[in-house]
Amino acid sequence: MKQMTFADAEYAGKRKQTRKELFLIEMDQVVPWKGLIALIERHYPKDEGGRPAYPLMAMLRIHLMQNRFGYSDPAMEEALYETTILRQFAGLSLERIPDETTILKFRSLLGNIHARRKCSD
Repeated sequence: MKQMTFADAEYAGKRKQTRKELFLIEMDQVVPWKGLIALIERHYPKDEGGRPAYPLMAMLRIHLMQNRFGYSDPAMEEALYETTILRQFAGLSLERIPDETTILKFRSLLGNIHARRKCSD
């Protein structure tokens, strides 16, 4: 997860952890991040002109949160703006949040990778 600011630390010390936050902490510990990144990395767009791509780890974490919490693409984008713990889990700041189209394209990319793997089996 992204490093906390002093304001984040102050806020965290004054409140109870939510079930969502506890779930994200557990997910961070049990998901095989390196293995998943290795499966996706060669298919993920590189920064070749245009707008820079979002970090693959951030997009993967957003995808898993979206699946777990049942957010639509627009709702996931909005939740990232509104909810600090979701942004922290994704390793993002308010300056650069993926829009709903970027979230949709990443999910499509994962679907294509899955389909290719099924065909090759």
